[in-house]
Amino acid sequence: MTIEKTAIKDLVLVTPTVHEDSRGCFFEAYSKSKFRDLGITNDFVQDNQSFSKKGTLRGLHYQNPPFAQAKLVRVLQGEIMDVAVDLRKDSPTYGKHFSILLSAENKKQLLVPQGFAHGFSVLSETAVVLYKCDQFYNKQSEGGIRFDDPALNIDWGMDLVDAIVSEKDLILPNFANCNSQF
Repeated sequence: MTIEKTAIKDLVLVTPTVHEDSRGCFFEAYSKSKFRDLGITNDFVQDNQSFSKKGTLRGLHYQNPPFAQAKLVRVLQGEIMDVAVDLRKDSPTYGKHFSILLSAENKKQLLVPQGFAHGFSVLSETAVVLYKCDQFYNKQSEGGIRFDDPALNIDWGMDLVDAIVSEKDLILPNFANCNSQF
């Protein structure tokens, strides 16, 4: 298992060691001790899984302190464009975003630390996404940012005219008006 730092501090890619043979493959997607050896010490307490159709766009979501969540995101089936936006006001990359293609095929995982908004778009016909969280869901602390905020200028890997977006996500504020407490 290896980690790869991104241009945004604390946001890292995790790539498992994959063992392949004539039967298929095997890999450890998560090992608390191996993650700890790599410097990842989050205590994950909840797994969330979603199934989405092509063109679905979920996000950008976050939870404010004291219920802020770090997420370890991976794709079990299909392919997504995964996006994280730095909400940490004291960070040199505040307001910057990072995006990466995550797929069942590449098996990469994105560790999104607390202090980030997160979302993804589905590029394959369907996708199953699993993410571990280090805090439980808390409705009162949830927040979000509009996915098509021109100030963020995120490339979701698809034409946004065709995006399937929840009503909840359509009414989220732009980055400048979000209620982030990071």
